[in-house]
Amino acid sequence: MTVQPIRLFGDPVLRTPAEPVVDFDAELRRLVADLTETMREASGVGLAAPQLGVGLRVFTFDVDDVVGHLVNPELSFPDEEEQEGQEGCLSIPGLYFDTKRRLNVVAKGFDMYGDPVRIVGTELMARCAQHETDHLDGVLFVDRLDPEARKEAMKAIRAAEWYDAGAPPAVKLSPHASTSPFGLGR
Repeated sequence: MTVQPIRLFGDPVLRTPAEPVVDFDAELRRLVADLTETMREASGVGLAAPQLGVGLRVFTFDVDDVVGHLVNPELSFPDEEEQEGQEGCLSIPGLYFDTKRRLNVVAKGFDMYGDPVRIVGTELMARCAQHETDHLDGVLFVDRLDPEARKEAMKAIRAAEWYDAGAPPAVKLSPHASTSPFGLGR
């Protein structure tokens, strides 16, 4: 397990849809371990593979003392109930905005060995599953804000000390292989 650098807003990998995992091998297990370790080190609730520069459909979570991961997630919603609350992102550090999400979710996918997994979540778990699955689709939570809130969020991002509008985002190679045709990973 190795803590990896987290890609920040502006890095193109965060806007690129991730590829489905096809090989449930030792490399995938290393990726899940690195995601989990990096998420914990950053005190995050979830972390998606693209945030480490890996274009694969994998995310980890640590919600209500339940630590896990989901490979190739598919979400469904058992009802129309919504929640609104503060949401942040390790790729947009230090900034939080009220974001509307579905209150309940059923997430289906696989574990790192290829065995089927089903997660039924509400509140924070539902928010996390939606947020991390968005990352796998190249969507950031600020995209979910209403136009006025998004304008304020973008202003705050541009004012953040970590944001550098004049420089292209640093792109570092991940130690994990990717099947992405976009050259993500190695």
